[in-house]
Amino acid sequence: MMKFTKQNLIFLVGGIIIYVVDIGVDFWVASKYFCQGQYSWSILILCFRGLSSLITQIFSYEWFKNDSEGTDTGKPKWIFLVHLFQCGIFIRYWFALKYGCQAAFKQNSGDASETDPPNFIQKQAVDVVTDINMLRVFKTFLETTPQLFIQLYILMEHGKNNFCQYAAIIMSFCGISISTVDYQISLRKSLPDKDEFRVLPKLVYLFYKLLTITSWILSISLITLLSVRSSVILLIFLWTCGFTWTLKQHTTFCKSKRMEYLYRTVVGIILIFTFFNIKGRKTKLCISIYYATHTVVTLGILFVYMFWKPSIIMAIHFTIVSVLTILSLVLGIIFLVVYYRCFHPTAYCRPQVYSDEADGAAGQKDRVEMGRFQNFLMQ
Repeated sequence: MMKFTKQNLIFLVGGIIIYVVDIGVDFWVASKYFCQGQYSWSILILCFRGLSSLITQIFSYEWFKNDSEGTDTGKPKWIFLVHLFQCGIFIRYWFALKYGCQAAFKQNSGDASETDPPNFIQKQAVDVVTDINMLRVFKTFLETTPQLFIQLYILMEHGKNNFCQYAAIIMSFCGISISTVDYQISLRKSLPDKDEFRVLPKLVYLFYKLLTITSWILSISLITLLSVRSSVILLIFLWTCGFTWTLKQHTTFCKSKRMEYLYRTVVGIILIFTFFNIKGRKTKLCISIYYATHTVVTLGILFVYMFWKPSIIMAIHFTIVSVLTILSLVLGIIFLVVYYRCFHPTAYCRPQVYSDEADGAAGQKDRVEMGRFQNFLMQ
């Protein structure tokens, strides 16, 4: 198991600051739209914020409840109230700072057992930060990515821009970038015998995710300009495909069936925007089909614009948007290939001979052997 270092602690503090700033920017942008009389955009932004907050609080509380099972202390009643008032993530950040400081400033030799007190603190720090990063993945694709789509769509539709729009777009890109990289760092730290996630692999992975997501969001924005109904139908179809695929994978992330179906529903939404390996198995065929489909749909949308809507093409500078869309897609796929050929730890892929019981989430008391993260989204 890798160590929780002072550098990790600095990034943790930075993540807290960005999280708070992101909340402020969301309410600021929503209030700006409301004051301008654009009530629908204001409500939509707040709805995405509320949905992501509700989902993350539900999962956070469920994990607190699962982790307290089999312990003498039980689950504190105030934990429920904190999550009810949508502040559960701040409790997790408090525990992360507490354990992170203890782990970062009390380094011990690497040959000690994980059951030794210093190494146990290291494990606690890694686990609590891992939980936060899982929740941030939910937030990224339930709130940040949809909000980026909304801002780009408004920019293309009206051709007007202001500082709050640019601030929201910049915060969205920062949120996606930090969330994806931190998630991958947590994956490396939580699984045994994995190499450290160095700077070059981080950059390659970041550009792969960021560029492919950007290209896809631009494509969806273009089809939304053509027809909102067509865009909604496409998104529902993509979610249905992702949800169905998740069902067929027989995921075992949650202990209860109700929470497992909620998890699969959220994963279906995530798969609209980017690919994740939800069972930690080799998915070369699946990822090839996924991005080949994205490429075909993107090219189809651009061809439709070329032959169907010349008036809109002039209004939104179609040439610039189409070049950005294709360039982002091509570069994103190049970074994807480079990452999987050079930097991806293929040992993440567990053999399929494992049964569902052995592959299931183990709970807090078994976290040394198999934590919940090992049944979460892999990549």
